[in-house]
Amino acid sequence: MFFGEFAYKIDEKGRMPVPPRFRNYFKDGIVLTPGPEKCIIAYTAAEWKKLAATLTSSPLTASKMRKLNRAIFATAFSTVIDGQGRIALPPPLRDSAEIKEDVVFAGANNYLEIWDKDLWEEEKANSQEQAWQIIESLEKR
Repeated sequence: MFFGEFAYKIDEKGRMPVPPRFRNYFKDGIVLTPGPEKCIIAYTAAEWKKLAATLTSSPLTASKMRKLNRAIFATAFSTVIDGQGRIALPPPLRDSAEIKEDVVFAGANNYLEIWDKDLWEEEKANSQEQAWQIIESLEKR
């Protein structure tokens, strides 16, 4: 389970450290893909395989499955942690997430999100406000 938030700076080559407490989970590699919001999602190899298996067994029509596969798999990048505990963020992903210099790794249960620091602060405030509303609606059931 991934939780917590960790702030870093990207170096001139587009690299950033992976939080030390999570590096072992990514020993088999990291799959990076654009998130639905302006962030990058970092999956472990095992979690990425689970996602692929779920999509493969989906009841979607063939045309919808092709579109979904293109959207998810064509924009993904596979990478590894280097000897100094860093990963390189591919420019297309940095651009789509509007990541500049200051970044935040945010735990999201079974994956990590990588955010531009300013966008993360906005999203975090919005998510926290909505989370309590969602929790309250669950309690009414």
